[in-house]
Amino acid sequence: MTAVRVFDPAMCCSTGICGPSVDPKLIRFAADLEWLASQGVAVERFNLSQQPAAFADDAAVKSALETKGEAGLPLVKVDGEVKSIGTYPSRDELAAWAGVGAPAPSIFTEAVSELVAIGAAIASNCEPCFKFHYDKARKLGVSREDMLRAVTTAQNVKDAPAKAILDLAQRYLSRDAVVEVPAPASPEAPKAKSTGCCGPASKSDPSSEKKSGCC
Repeated sequence: MTAVRVFDPAMCCSTGICGPSVDPKLIRFAADLEWLASQGVAVERFNLSQQPAAFADDAAVKSALETKGEAGLPLVKVDGEVKSIGTYPSRDELAAWAGVGAPAPSIFTEAVSELVAIGAAIASNCEPCFKFHYDKARKLGVSREDMLRAVTTAQNVKDAPAKAILDLAQRYLSRDAVVEVPAPASPEAPKAKSTGCCGPASKSDPSSEKKSGCC
């Protein structure tokens, strides 16, 4: 089995995909590695800030750090051979090095990523998120019309469950009320005098006259 080992610079987590401003290259590379693993390739990833021993134990990685510093990272090895230093390779390059079939062209560009993020900001009512990703989308050349489409799509998805529950409520509340006709009242029998909380005293029971208070 082909083995790919990635030695990342110091990051906050194993993939670097966290925090308020994620590098789109890290998002793309993480997806590429996940795809590579789905093709039967053994993938390992090491973070300098969390796994320094792995860097010290690998001669090629240690040499790259000594000569180039962190500029020598990320470093990618395939079956023990160094394939790239200082940059994240593309999915096509990873596929060629690992000897797997060429991947289908991806449409998930940085611009598409920002449109998805704008939609997520609308769905979650996050104003700072929307402003941040709106600015990034503008810098990437995303048109106002495409951003409007992303907002509209997100709002439609967001409104669907709200509309469904309102429709359900309307169906339940608009049903014809069932009017119950009360039965005619029967003549009341004379009430016997009660000797306590447990009911009227019985005239046929001589002992009842002696009872008083609660039973």
